[in-house]
Amino acid sequence: MNVDVTSLPGIGIRKDFSLTKVDRRIGVIDHRDGGTDLIFTAAGDPDSTVQVPLSDDEARTLAGLLGAPRLVAQLREEHRDLEGVSTRSIPLVPGSPFVLRPLGDTELRTRTRASVVAVLRAGKILPSPGPELVFEAGDMVVVVGTSAGLDAAASILSGG
Repeated sequence: MNVDVTSLPGIGIRKDFSLTKVDRRIGVIDHRDGGTDLIFTAAGDPDSTVQVPLSDDEARTLAGLLGAPRLVAQLREEHRDLEGVSTRSIPLVPGSPFVLRPLGDTELRTRTRASVVAVLRAGKILPSPGPELVFEAGDMVVVVGTSAGLDAAASILSGG
């Protein structure tokens, strides 16, 4: 899939691509000031662009929603021949007691026998995080373990 990157002088960078099943383009504008807009355009008609400004939290959440399934699917494929091993992405919601606390405080490995293999944050993958990684609201925590271990990890991350 080709991503078109266009410089927008004085504004930032536009990155978009064609959706294969509909006659539309979708993308983002990364503003020089750090802002992000989600954009939708009818193919061949740049004047039809609908631009939706996203807050930092919204951009992080959207990036996590889009990035987590791909990463989890890849990990599932790699673990498919390992009976009893599953992969799950668990969102760290704003009310979690572990927001702004390090991964080590969760004691997930000790309590569940499940392992955190990555954290998706603001569209970036933080692989193999150590116990010092401080969670943020909106993080997608990618965990590998048994089904029971993953259920326990989800319970811990959401409520302690």
